[in-house]
Amino acid sequence: MNTRFRPDEISQRIAELGPWFQNMTIGGVETAPDHFLGDYPNCKWKRFCHVIPHDLSGQTVLDIGCNAGFYSIEMKRRNARRVVGIDSDPQYLRQAAFAARHAGVDIEWRQMSVYEVGRLEEKFDLVIFMGVLYHLRYPLLALDLIHEHVAGDKLLFQCLQRGENGVAEVAADYPFGEWDIFDWPDFPKLHFIEHCYSEDPTNWFFPNRAAVEAMLRSSGFQINAHPEPEVYLCTRGRRGYAVDPPPAIASQAK
Repeated sequence: MNTRFRPDEISQRIAELGPWFQNMTIGGVETAPDHFLGDYPNCKWKRFCHVIPHDLSGQTVLDIGCNAGFYSIEMKRRNARRVVGIDSDPQYLRQAAFAARHAGVDIEWRQMSVYEVGRLEEKFDLVIFMGVLYHLRYPLLALDLIHEHVAGDKLLFQCLQRGENGVAEVAADYPFGEWDIFDWPDFPKLHFIEHCYSEDPTNWFFPNRAAVEAMLRSSGFQINAHPEPEVYLCTRGRRGYAVDPPPAIASQAK
């Protein structure tokens, strides 16, 4: 273990840095042993970790909304050449720095939001965007910025979902008088939280599965794997015409 602290000192420092959302074991001490989701996020990671190569040698990784650094540390354990973790909350970054130090891994931590990723001026082989989208007032903007500025190849994505798990077969267009599709439970929908959900005022939008997949495609991400109900592994592709119109439409707009 790469630490200068005794177990009692580790426990004290974990308490000082709390509360923790991610449960991690540091020097034999759990950071959030009473987490309402159990051993989270490790219990979730085990269900989809197989879609990430065991050896990421030579690859770069950006972890957006890194929290206490669980996924960033896992990527370094898979030999990623360089990992950058960003979060808008300085408390989480302090937790992440502490956890990484005791894991013996070198990770770059930066305080910034997803809306600021253009400042990085770099594209990464793998972008991790886990558990962030539903905390954003402007979710589609965030996906567009990731696609434009930092996604070089792969996107590992997760979002809390509510509503129907089915995915409707949606036509390319509908007439103005069409109403029925909006009552389909499996039509792409974002449920807006005006006040609070689970005592968290930053929970803004909960999509159903159809909306998650449609938003990813609209932002230019091709879904390659869906290994866990809320998790997707995507490849960066071309964005839909709503963002980049086809040449014929673009020429007509001039």
